[in-house]
Amino acid sequence: MQIRFDRRIALFAVASLIAAPASAQQLLDVLTQRDASRGVRDALGLAAMNATTRLAQPNGFWADARVRIPLPGMLGQSQRTLAGFGMSAPLDQLQESLNRAAEQTMPEASRLFVNAVRDITIADAIDIVRGPEDSATRYLRERTETRLTSLLRPPMTRALTDSGAFTLLRVALREVGLASMTPNLRTEVISFSTAKALDGAFFFIAEEERAIRRDPVRRTTDILRRVFGS
Repeated sequence: MQIRFDRRIALFAVASLIAAPASAQQLLDVLTQRDASRGVRDALGLAAMNATTRLAQPNGFWADARVRIPLPGMLGQSQRTLAGFGMSAPLDQLQESLNRAAEQTMPEASRLFVNAVRDITIADAIDIVRGPEDSATRYLRERTETRLTSLLRPPMTRALTDSGAFTLLRVALREVGLASMTPNLRTEVISFSTAKALDGAFFFIAEEERAIRRDPVRRTTDILRRVFGS
């Protein structure tokens, strides 16, 4: 009876030793995936915060040709035509007001980005870490742009109103002889400005992501250093 008992103990011990490495590896894999997920979320959260903070500064959009918001459609065409005759000042002022409004929406945009980053899955995070330098930004844009556009429209509308853009729009149309333009122009300006504001934010989020991947100094947390290298 004692021999059988000892044999059972020995068999159990051997089985445990054999199983242990596999279990340890599984645990390591889970921790690595969680690290990747946390690292991507941290990276995107930091990138979004830096990008929107940069754009929220005075002249954040207006002074940077890469993200400066133009006038949409016929307004832009008219502005370019009138510029040749030195008569585009009313439309130039309108364009500047659109960019000022976009700057005002960036604190709200930052909050929206942070909320969106929380939805990144572990599986997607692994692909993002292994992907190209802007893969996290592209993932964020593909998964959230439609929702972010809808959520950013109300603050953009308020910002355009507060900046006097709609008043300038009426004055500009009258002064340059375009008062008969489509009555839906206000809606077009809101939609266009919202889309371009997000374009600017995603542009700098991608730039921030590349910096985090390339420059160890930009990896400001332990999890970023573990996931993207020290």
